Amino acid sequence: MTYRSFIILTAFTLCSFLSLPASAQNDDARNAYDEFKRQVEQNYLDFYKQANEDYADFVRQAWEKFETMPAIPKPKDDSVPPVVLPDEDENKPIKDNEITFNDIIPVIEQKPQPEPPQPIKDNPQPTENYYSFSFFGTQEKVRLDENMRFKLKGADNKSIANCWQRLAESDYDNLISDCLALRSRHKLCDWAYLLVLRDLADSFFGKNTNESTLLSSYLYCRSGYMMRLAEADNKLYMLYASKHAIYGNTYFKIDGIKFYTLDFSGNNIYVCPASYPGEQPMSLLIPDNMQFTWNATENRTLKSKRYSDMNVDVCCNKNSLDFYNTYPTSEINDDFMTRWAMYANTPMEDGIKDSLYPALRKKIDGLSKKEATERLLNWVQTAFEYEYDEKIWGYDRAFFPEETLYYPYCDCEDRSILFTRLVRDLLGLPCILIYYPGHLASAVCFDKDVKGDYISLNGKKFVVCDPTYIGASIGLTMPDMDNSSANVILLQ
Repeated sequence: MTYRSFIILTAFTLCSFLSLPASAQNDDARNAYDEFKRQVEQNYLDFYKQANEDYADFVRQAWEKFETMPAIPKPKDDSVPPVVLPDEDENKPIKDNEITFNDIIPVIEQKPQPEPPQPIKDNPQPTENYYSFSFFGTQEKVRLDENMRFKLKGADNKSIANCWQRLAESDYDNLISDCLALRSRHKLCDWAYLLVLRDLADSFFGKNTNESTLLSSYLYCRSGYMMRLAEADNKLYMLYASKHAIYGNTYFKIDGIKFYTLDFSGNNIYVCPASYPGEQPMSLLIPDNMQFTWNATENRTLKSKRYSDMNVDVCCNKNSLDFYNTYPTSEINDDFMTRWAMYANTPMEDGIKDSLYPALRKKIDGLSKKEATERLLNWVQTAFEYEYDEKIWGYDRAFFPEETLYYPYCDCEDRSILFTRLVRDLLGLPCILIYYPGHLASAVCFDKDVKGDYISLNGKKFVVCDPTYIGASIGLTMPDMDNSSANVILLQ
């Protein structure tokens, strides 16, 4: 019986009981209901116990040898250099011009995060012992004490299975409950949650030890995520499944699913193929504003060249920037253009919203949506210095909006991601990204008719706004762009 079945059956029985006349709701009926509920709960606990015993039995069996699959190369797009609008074109009239495009990249569906296949029962103790640890500059504590330490005799099947059975005892349920509460409290995405579990286990057992790997694997598995245990040269590894194809990382293909590791660099590995009930691959989308402790960077002054009053000071959260440095760039549905939406749809951090947004709102207060967008566009065009990712990073690296605000250089994709985030947040106007080979631009759907180059989508007019066409007004496409090869990337 699944947990959902238990809830439905219990609710049905309770409703049936409450629908009886008051005279029928006697002690015998209540006792019968309580006994039924207890039996259902016991059956479910028996199911959970059996699931862990079955898993441990699978672990004891021979593991299969898998060879690494070659990494998907990190993108190396031939970037189109920025163009400065000639002075003589600055005041030319802008005409309506519907532009064609090749394809539409739909919004990536964000499904709910994985949950435990069975409820994690919290068991408060008279005296709670907590263990404190840190992740990305953020302090937390969970119910974990010295009595919960274990020692693996090796990375052999039997030792791992025996330890798994010990972990499956109720002593660790409070720890799982605390970890899931931590995920919810800090609004952690799946990638952040994986790293938090690793940091917790490393802090408790020592970095990269077999015990640390087993604890983080167990917590990750019991939280509802798909993982596989693996071993190479007496070293235990956890393989995590991802819905995304991660660039630059070798992987293992198991039952048609890509599995990655955080720290394995060999050519082959022995994998326990056992699955766990209800497991789901991780997502690399970041749907919520994650709550890391605020650690302010130095202020940076950003000024528009056209609008002298469009100058603001901004600082970012160093802890969030550290997290973004770990974030693996990826694609989904075998479409490399999906990666930009992952960055563009990530919410701006609260700390920046609380400082930068009020300052920008003052600069655009009282203006029409078109006038406000014009100012934001020129601010993004001229307040940031352009440089190629290949020169700075050695590969194409998209920025989250906060990263563009922090780092000294950015390129076309970073500018479009930041610009569309600002327009959606500050003006409430829908936006899209437009991909040309070697260039990323954007377009805005205004609340009133605005002239210029535009794309028509479902009866809505999205007017081109290119943050890398320096000095260009709304409605102007950068020269030499081939609209017939352009792809539209929808944003939330």
